[in-house]
Amino acid sequence: MSAMNAMHSGMRPIRVMLVDDHPVVRTGYRRLLEQGGDIAVVAEAGNGETAYGLYQEHAPDVCVTDLSMPGIGGLELLRKLLARDASARVLVFTMHDTPQLIARAFDGGACGFVSKQADPEHLVDAVRAAHAGRRYLDPHSAPGVLQGTANMEADRLSSLSQREFEIFRLLAEGRSAADCARLLHVSSKTVANHQTCIKEKLDVPGPAALVHLALRNGIIEQVHP
Repeated sequence: MSAMNAMHSGMRPIRVMLVDDHPVVRTGYRRLLEQGGDIAVVAEAGNGETAYGLYQEHAPDVCVTDLSMPGIGGLELLRKLLARDASARVLVFTMHDTPQLIARAFDGGACGFVSKQADPEHLVDAVRAAHAGRRYLDPHSAPGVLQGTANMEADRLSSLSQREFEIFRLLAEGRSAADCARLLHVSSKTVANHQTCIKEKLDVPGPAALVHLALRNGIIEQVHP
């Protein structure tokens, strides 16, 4: 669909923020993404600090970020964005595509991972998938990474006791510790103790990662704004 057709049809393009420390590279990505007419790059940043501020200003539908940048890197930007907005859709686009790094990005809440060595159209596909709420891993990246991550998460979830699982579900839904105590008829201290065990068993760094873990495994439903 061309940009003109998109305007005439009344469809709002997918709003993207590009984060990469090479201006020439960003220019190439912008042209690639915008050529179909259904994606518009609304902000660009050369580092994580600037990107965090621009995200608050422009509220893009999808943030496409590199990992290696001056100052805070892509994984720290991912953490900060999800801590601020649990529904943020962050897509990692980088040269570094080891299975460990891919798994870490998904564990941190990334909605997609595309290697810069993959065919260019995969970046466009990934942005569209992220906007639609789907996870994306390009075919170039290590096979079996998503399945391996899923198996690891399943093992972690199965280690939770019934009470821990219920508290995990309530927390992922946005309930406070006090809410959990009231709903389950237990003390706040009991909930706090369970929270500590849940965090250790699931190996989640914070509330945003916990929410995304629950979303990925169908424990809670995606809430669309």
